[in-house]
Amino acid sequence: MTLAELPVGQSGTIRAVGGEGVLRLRLLDMGLTPRAEVSVTKIAPMGDPMELRLRGYTLTLRKEDAQNIELEEGAGT
Repeated sequence: MTLAELPVGQSGTIRAVGGEGVLRLRLLDMGLTPRAEVSVTKIAPMGDPMELRLRGYTLTLRKEDAQNIELEEGAGT
């Protein structure tokens, strides 16, 4: 499951961060690293972007970028 598929109100643990080059480095710099716990707090009315909560702060991320974040199996609880 990817972060883009996680429903509002659910949380999961990041398993892997995909993407290449600058995109991957930007995601890692924002704190989206393996083993980090992340939850979806809101999704914009048109479905993009999504608001996340991780490491004690709020982050807004486009779904296109969230598709590069893989969550642990069984995530979504």
